[in-house]
Amino acid sequence: MDLHDLRKQYEKNRLDETELDSDPFGLFRKWFQEAREKLIEEPNAMVLSTVSLEGKPSARVVLLKAFHENGFEFFTNYESRKGRQLAGNPYASLTFFWPQLERQIRIEGKVEKVPDAVSDQYFGERPLESRISAIVSPQSQRIPSRDFLENAHRQLLVQANEGSPERPPYWGGYVLIPELIEFWQGRPNRLHDRMEYVKIDGKWELHRLAP
Repeated sequence: MDLHDLRKQYEKNRLDETELDSDPFGLFRKWFQEAREKLIEEPNAMVLSTVSLEGKPSARVVLLKAFHENGFEFFTNYESRKGRQLAGNPYASLTFFWPQLERQIRIEGKVEKVPDAVSDQYFGERPLESRISAIVSPQSQRIPSRDFLENAHRQLLVQANEGSPERPPYWGGYVLIPELIEFWQGRPNRLHDRMEYVKIDGKWELHRLAP
């Protein structure tokens, strides 16, 4: 299949190092807010890439739930494929892509579990049926049928009427502590702007990369 007809020019914006702060979080916050203002659907959707002990990569889309100067938080089942891979190799990358803005952000760093209190608070804020789904789903494991999940969900939903379900120990949050953040802005003729922040000895260094 020939996909040449999908080629497009990028010309909505630019990215100049003379206009950037020494800290990447200000630019991330600015771009994320612009994505929200443009009503991009789920601007917090990001590709989380992990690597197994055998060096085999795996990627999936997850949702960013918080970000701050310590890192980027997401929640999942600790026993899922990504959880097992992070337990063996605690380094990962995140990728945001907002085609409407012709922008991409890549983030690399070490991943740690958030404190139990943070996971407890977020779990308690989720809708009841989402909490039940997190409890009954053996994420990434093979199951016999769709009915297996739906029956378990119905049964726990009935029991939940007697009290709010607590967060199971196999479900919680992670924070990716960034060591590298790259901002990509599409430009005409494939001469894109790429600005890379790298953390060295506790300080961020800014470099322009060739597209």
